[in-house]
Amino acid sequence: MKIVKRILIMLLLIIIIVGLVLGIPGYNMYKEAINKVSISEKILAIKQEKKNYTEFESLPTFYVDAVIAVEDHRFYEHGGIDFIGIARAIFTDIKKQSLVEGGSTITQQLAKNIYFSQERTAKRKIAEIFMATQMEKECSKEQIIELYANTSYFGDGYYTIKDACKGYYKKELSEMTEYECAMLAGLPNAPSAYTPTKHPDLAKKRTEQVLRKMVLFGYITQEKMDSIIEKE
Repeated sequence: MKIVKRILIMLLLIIIIVGLVLGIPGYNMYKEAINKVSISEKILAIKQEKKNYTEFESLPTFYVDAVIAVEDHRFYEHGGIDFIGIARAIFTDIKKQSLVEGGSTITQQLAKNIYFSQERTAKRKIAEIFMATQMEKECSKEQIIELYANTSYFGDGYYTIKDACKGYYKKELSEMTEYECAMLAGLPNAPSAYTPTKHPDLAKKRTEQVLRKMVLFGYITQEKMDSIIEKE
């Protein structure tokens, strides 16, 4: 028992030290960003700058469901940070001995999109966590999804869902099929790899992965997924 107790104490000390070493610079990075431009100011600027900005009410419901299913299925349950998702990602990364999962929520991805660079550093990750928590306090869940859809990169130079819809399908958002909604939901994860104009086979596999997630989390049935795929 004494050995176990010592090990637990050592682990706790390591966690505290790592938290201080990474947490303080990350917090400072977050404070510097938000003091420079507040969240409300940032949102206003995005809406003014984006010619094809789309309000939440105009986003296809199937697209919204697909995004939540594939990116953050506990989106409506957490306050910006999904600790279960983080624990799962850490376990997977350790098992695979590489950074194969990030555990980022949609809110964290939004924080990265509008405040920070895409560089994967521990400091930026901590800053992103602080920013996501603050965003959840100031924004509704619908606003977060809306901003995510208007600031994510969809490949081929498209930085809003409306641009991607017009560029890839020559359609308005309301005209998209369910398959097309699922494809756009899957693109921001790795746009250079899943861009349908350059990698159609990978885009198809990713879209089917999105649909499988929708089945897994109860948004659609297996029969519905099979029907959607058959129509394409």
